[in-house]
Amino acid sequence: MANNEPKKGGILRAYLNVNVLYKILIGLVIGAVAGIILAAKGVTALPAWISMFGTIFTRLLKMIIIPIIVGSLVVGASSVSPANVGRVGIRVVIIYLATSACGVIIGLVMGNIFQPHAELAAVTQLAADAAGKTASTNVWEVIYSIVPTSVLQSLVNETVLQVIFFSLVFGLCLSFMKVSEDERIRTISTTMYNVFDCLAEIMMKIVAGIMQYAPIGVAVLICEVFAKNGAKVAGALLTVTIACFLGYLIHIVAVYGGLLAIFRIKLGAFFKEARTPFITAFVTRSSNGTLPTTFAAAENLGVDKEVYAFSLPLGATINMDGTAIYQGVCAFFLVMSTQGRGLTMGEMGMIVLLATLASIGTAGVPGAGAIMLAMVMQGIDLPIEAGTTLAGAYAMILGIDAILDMGRTALNVTGDLTCTCCIAKKLGFLKADSVLK
Repeated sequence: MANNEPKKGGILRAYLNVNVLYKILIGLVIGAVAGIILAAKGVTALPAWISMFGTIFTRLLKMIIIPIIVGSLVVGASSVSPANVGRVGIRVVIIYLATSACGVIIGLVMGNIFQPHAELAAVTQLAADAAGKTASTNVWEVIYSIVPTSVLQSLVNETVLQVIFFSLVFGLCLSFMKVSEDERIRTISTTMYNVFDCLAEIMMKIVAGIMQYAPIGVAVLICEVFAKNGAKVAGALLTVTIACFLGYLIHIVAVYGGLLAIFRIKLGAFFKEARTPFITAFVTRSSNGTLPTTFAAAENLGVDKEVYAFSLPLGATINMDGTAIYQGVCAFFLVMSTQGRGLTMGEMGMIVLLATLASIGTAGVPGAGAIMLAMVMQGIDLPIEAGTTLAGAYAMILGIDAILDMGRTALNVTGDLTCTCCIAKKLGFLKADSVLK
């Protein structure tokens, strides 16, 4: 009798069982083909009831930006306490943030060199809308405006940099309270930490749900882009991919290779052990999922467990060098494609700051970098709004995000291991003679 019972949720279950990577790529292809066909027939706009599905996707992205920043940053910052990790923690955090900043700069350089863009429709209007937002901003305003006068107002107005600043301060104070000698303080701070930890986990669940809907939203948004602009935008995506992967390679050679040389660690021995976590991260696209192999590599390199047991999980949370490069290249693509210009010095400086700070709250799970890109664009006063050319350009990036994510995750994990070995060597916690010069 059991064989005669109807299967419940067959179609939905089959859809959910397919890897999100494949579904988004399929959505990209379907949307592009449909858009090209519509363009050939002279149809440049989708019916409102179809366009609605793309609008829902962009609204879902905007919905999660502020809560995911608050939850993830408070949890990430409260895990970084000198009271807990002393000299190891301070040095690890500094080197992680420094390499992330280098990654953003490399990404912006790649963007300036390759200048990836697609000639999208409605460029003039978007440029005019954005001109008023950027013309009156100077560096001093940017610096002091980081500090909010009202936290609630910053949350309501979605002022990303101010939300990041407050979340960092809140998280760091919480981390000190967690190790207070006063039992009452420890108890309430632990409770507060659990609240934000729960918020961060809930947001990750919501992100996972949005990623299941993403193929539909991407298909509609891409269809609109190709219907308006034809097939000429495909070459821009190839340029973005080349720029990102070349940036990844330069970062490995210049930044990681330079650090290993400075700390007198043998490159050959290091990369021999780093190979397994690199490949694992490339395939799984998850820094957290790669931690077991990264732990094993650190152990084989002779790093003391006291160091790597702290630095590697922390690195999976706050050390996002590959994601930083991706931010630089993709932000350049989005601005050039939708406004017909490059990034201003002020915007580039803001992106370096935002991407470096926001990397602390970027989860080490597949696709998190794409959410972070939306945060960065919001931070430079170019929010991804439904119905705009920017939303279409963002959908194009999301369509190839899985490919870019493979490279940036592999780079992130390699960076975690590099920084861990360098700090361990500096503090005398690197024991294996085989990796020491």
